[in-house]
Amino acid sequence: MAPSIWTKRAGRGARHYALALALSAGLVVPMSKPVQAADTRPNFVILLIDDAALMDLGAYGGEAHTPNIDALAAKGVQFTHYRTSPLCAPSRAMLLTGIDNHKTGVATIPEVIPPEQEGKPGYSLSLEPGVETLADRLRPAGYRTLMTGKWHMGSKKGDLPVSHGFEHSFALDASGADNWEQKSYMPFYEEAPWFEDDKPATLPKDFYSSKFIIDKMIDYIDHADSGTAKKDAPFFAYLAFQAIHIPVQAPPEFTAHYDGVYDAGWQVLREKRWARAKELGLIPMDAPLEPMLPGMRKWEDLSPADQKLYAARMQVNAAMLEAMDFHIGRLIAHLRETGQYDNTVFIVTSDNGPEPTRGDDDKRLALWMALHGYHTGLENIGEKGSWGFIGPEWANAAASPSALYKFYASEGGLRVPLIMAGPGIPSAGVVNSRALVTDLAPTILQMADVGADDLAGAMPMTGRSLEPVLTGQRDQVYGPDDLIGVEVSGNAALYKGDYKIVRNVAPVGDGIWRLFNIAVDPGETNDLSASEPERFAELKADYATYAKNMGVLEMPEGYNSRVQIDINTMAKQRAVYGWMLLPFIAGVIVLIGGIWWFIRRRRRAA
Repeated sequence: MAPSIWTKRAGRGARHYALALALSAGLVVPMSKPVQAADTRPNFVILLIDDAALMDLGAYGGEAHTPNIDALAAKGVQFTHYRTSPLCAPSRAMLLTGIDNHKTGVATIPEVIPPEQEGKPGYSLSLEPGVETLADRLRPAGYRTLMTGKWHMGSKKGDLPVSHGFEHSFALDASGADNWEQKSYMPFYEEAPWFEDDKPATLPKDFYSSKFIIDKMIDYIDHADSGTAKKDAPFFAYLAFQAIHIPVQAPPEFTAHYDGVYDAGWQVLREKRWARAKELGLIPMDAPLEPMLPGMRKWEDLSPADQKLYAARMQVNAAMLEAMDFHIGRLIAHLRETGQYDNTVFIVTSDNGPEPTRGDDDKRLALWMALHGYHTGLENIGEKGSWGFIGPEWANAAASPSALYKFYASEGGLRVPLIMAGPGIPSAGVVNSRALVTDLAPTILQMADVGADDLAGAMPMTGRSLEPVLTGQRDQVYGPDDLIGVEVSGNAALYKGDYKIVRNVAPVGDGIWRLFNIAVDPGETNDLSASEPERFAELKADYATYAKNMGVLEMPEGYNSRVQIDINTMAKQRAVYGWMLLPFIAGVIVLIGGIWWFIRRRRRAA
């Protein structure tokens, strides 16, 4: 492979060093005081969106106004065939390590793990020994390593970012939280556990998640003690936004921008995005669209009041993206003002597809919301106290032209945006190369001129560097016989060339494997398992090999993620609030004992 621009720069640094040695030996008479060569390696900024669909961003044809992200796309490249995992924590582990989620230890998330898998290798739900993050690898190479936002990769001692290579971090140790206040968003969590480095932290009174994540990162870049690295050293900044995870919340001035945009309903949006995807070349012109899922409500069957409410929920969803983009613009402007923008590589992507969870169909959740100051109504929607969501119908529409959404291994859960821009990345527009979330870490390391094998004892990466595609040396980094496998909690997919097998489990899936040619049928509408049995058997065997190599555990009989999250949440509630039941239990025991004593006394008297 030809040397990269960063290798050439490193070579210039070596020549500067050789000149310094010659000067010190008196072999060269200096004409002026020698100047130490500046570190010209690029900065890296990862902007990770939570639960964004492929077409949510303006650059991908979405309704949300995202001019700052769109400008990065215009400056660099947009990937059209990038896949991630269907759940947040596994995706984050893969992104930061370049390693399959089962090898990292974060095979799934604590909310949905069954007891049969707890604590098994790959299922500790923490980054396991030998699993090194980008921060672990870049920090010894002289980079400043900074993180703000959602972490969600382990809650035990030693699990926070500060224990995984980040010199400074302000991290949320949960799957999500309120965007306006420091409080939990679901019964699984007692509170919103924020930490600065390794200390519990308190949020400011003017907190809004996207604003704060940017504010804190700017502060770290400008003022944080850099420890082992020099203050002017290049930095690696990981910003993990809460947008657009539930609760969906946004300032009202942004929400107002979308009045009327979603009034026609989810079926219309799904068809519009499908048509736009064809215009943009995201799918073939003759690609079919999978119908809305069976059992989903029809927009026309909703009352006018419910239509207004659900349209408003989608408005807030778009507004939350716009608010995030607005604050990203502040970071970009700051880097321009400080002269760091031109040497910064930006990576924008999402951890998985759109979130289908409803907040208005569970009486237990309604009770919890009432006790914690939440409502799901129209009043002040998106603001403090509003527990926003879009639900399965909007999620299915947002995922268009793909099938299903977050949690599942259909394209709606896996196919998300990826934008890269900065030095060394040409303004190439659209890149059609297949890529996986594990490919980002080796790409960054190669651009930083840091070897993936430089850290002793580190687990080998499973991803591949995308630099050959970015530099135009190759059209693809995966050949027609290369395998790309993904599995989280029984939802699994394997890609080989133009083909994909996929299995989705309950509550939406049936656990049956299906085969699709996603080159002509990216919406997964035509199952080829019966018409191409040999190919189907081949890919199933390939998946079995992948699962064995990565340590994938099968799900227990009858597993249902919705049921499991209820079980796990109740267990957490008992652990937190069980002591409150002791007086009640004691009272019941005393009452039963009293009744038993009274009955015995009556019998003796008789």
